[in-house]
Amino acid sequence: MSSIKKVVLAYSGGLDTSIILKWIKNTYDCEVITFTADLGQGEELDGVEAKALSTGATKAYVEDIREEYARDFVYPMLRAAALYEGRYLLGTSIARPLIAKRMCEIAEAEGAQAVAHGATGKGNDQVRFELTAMALAPKLKTIAPWRDWDMKSRTDLIAYAEKHGIPVPVTQAKPWSQDANLLHVSFEGGELEDPWNEPAKGCHRYCVPVEDAPDKAEEITLDFEAGNAVALNGKPLTPAQMVLTLNEIAGRHGIGRVDMVENRFVGMKSRGVYETPGGTVLHIAKRDLEGLCLDREVMHLRDSLIPRYAEMVYYGYWFAPEREALQALVDKTQEKVTGTVRVKLYKGNAIPVGRKSPFSLYRMDLATFEEDEVYNQADAAGFIKLVGLRLKGRMAGK
Repeated sequence: MSSIKKVVLAYSGGLDTSIILKWIKNTYDCEVITFTADLGQGEELDGVEAKALSTGATKAYVEDIREEYARDFVYPMLRAAALYEGRYLLGTSIARPLIAKRMCEIAEAEGAQAVAHGATGKGNDQVRFELTAMALAPKLKTIAPWRDWDMKSRTDLIAYAEKHGIPVPVTQAKPWSQDANLLHVSFEGGELEDPWNEPAKGCHRYCVPVEDAPDKAEEITLDFEAGNAVALNGKPLTPAQMVLTLNEIAGRHGIGRVDMVENRFVGMKSRGVYETPGGTVLHIAKRDLEGLCLDREVMHLRDSLIPRYAEMVYYGYWFAPEREALQALVDKTQEKVTGTVRVKLYKGNAIPVGRKSPFSLYRMDLATFEEDEVYNQADAAGFIKLVGLRLKGRMAGK
């Protein structure tokens, strides 16, 4: 590490990275360049460039990459219908490979020898950042202060910040670790560390508490092309605009909030509260449209791969060959997932109530309970005999 003269730090302006910036400068006696990705976290970015420079950064990159994030990371993941452990829409996980990718690009442009992050030694993010760097820029070194310094907790960091006059948004009154982007916001820590505790009222950001949601349902329409949402209520929107707009609409109905205990990649269980209002509606609506457009075996094959795809994202293997190969299969399945879905939003629920598609495989003349001329019900007897042969065979020796 003695050869490190310049470091690119993933910088949020929050508690960890504010202290890390100064710690790296003091420890390595090197130049620190910060990179802050605007992924739709909003007010958190106010003054972040000035804060980085005043804390010791020699240069501070602040870049709006919301559209790239939504188009090239969120939408491909939604096409795959990815849910980690059947519940988590991966809002933090999917942002990390893009941040790390851009860090590597800046490091190359600036002639830096290392990148740095504020992920702890207990979490998943350290793996996501570092696997991306290994895949895209294997010559870069990585600095991970949480694995090296003698501070052991966020309580230590708060005390350090107060001692050194570093302003940070975390206080004892709001103890949660938060990560926000246009897809979601997560809460960890504080009272959430006890899985039995209900989240405090203040542990809400994108979603209103469901008991405070409107008593009247709201209906929207979503248009999809090849598995991607392209219009809301008939109005074309870019991927980032779509997610942000749906966040506001679905959030006021309390939709998309998940409180779960999950299995981290490093081996421990953790409890998190996630709010993903827009992403939840998009996931539910597209899955509903797939019921109309996808062949049964194609759907079942893709569905069997959802846990594997979600693990790739959660574990940090976005730029791994297996994820890229699986994405090609997923995208092939989505070529005719085109049409419109009507969704009713009410008290924490997104309920599809209508769907149509130019590629619909649904035939009313086949499915009807009324008299038809295209299906001979007597044919089912032979079908059942054939598919049941192996079951009858089990009894032959008894």
